[in-house]
Amino acid sequence: MFVEQLVNGLTIGIIYALIAVGYSLVFGILRLVNFSHGSVYAFGAHMSLVFISMEFGIIPAIAVSILLTGLLGVAIDKLSLEPLRNKGSKPIAALITTIGISYIIQNMLMILFGSETKRFPQLLNFGSVSIFGFTMGSTQIAIFLISLVLLLVLTFLIQFTKIGLAMRGVEQNPKASYLMGINVNRVITFTFFLGGVSASIAGTLVSSYYQMVFPGMGFMPGLKAFSAAVLGGIGILYGSVFGGLVVGISETMAATYLGGSYRDAIAFVILILVLLIRPNGIFGKKGIKKV
Repeated sequence: MFVEQLVNGLTIGIIYALIAVGYSLVFGILRLVNFSHGSVYAFGAHMSLVFISMEFGIIPAIAVSILLTGLLGVAIDKLSLEPLRNKGSKPIAALITTIGISYIIQNMLMILFGSETKRFPQLLNFGSVSIFGFTMGSTQIAIFLISLVLLLVLTFLIQFTKIGLAMRGVEQNPKASYLMGINVNRVITFTFFLGGVSASIAGTLVSSYYQMVFPGMGFMPGLKAFSAAVLGGIGILYGSVFGGLVVGISETMAATYLGGSYRDAIAFVILILVLLIRPNGIFGKKGIKKV
């Protein structure tokens, strides 16, 4: 049972990691917690359901969903956050704006699709696989591998490409990056696009795993992914992955050995305990501010 629950925890944890990456990307550049990210995740899952239902074919349907969700991330930045940045608004204004956007997206999904839970097709079920004497579902293996590959692609993009170099430059010093010829607003917009892409993929994988979607589905996973990002060190990509795995495994073990009612609380208990010891997260570094 322990090994089975460990596999379940890794499956859920890698999904949390994929969502947490969206938080870390935006926070790393803007020092802003994007609380609309959970609703963007729900939007991506609903778009996948729409286009799969239209018989686009699974891969084209998911590709269109990823594109639309990425564009939603761009729209969030261009229509609401960039004007605030240009006016020199305080960070709290942007934070409150993302909370409002989250409810706007969630209510839009309710208007378009209704508030009831809808069935999502199981996309990755190819039977069971036996590894070292343990039987695991192909769905869990596929979700873990797909998420891992996507996280590696994001890491490569940020560490070894020109746009990734620009993102890291803006993260360290936006003013200096602007003076060096980097279009800071374009880099930020691209970061929001990447966050939307990761949220869409995570939403589709989770919906396929649990075979359901509903407008409020992003609320709790969004909070847990945020906890994972803070736990690992928000703004640090590999910290988000580590935090996601810790939260996923802890949640599954708590549900198994303590009862399902402790499932949602355990992530926040762990977060509080870690932050009491390391306020900047496991991999976070203490920032030094010059005055």
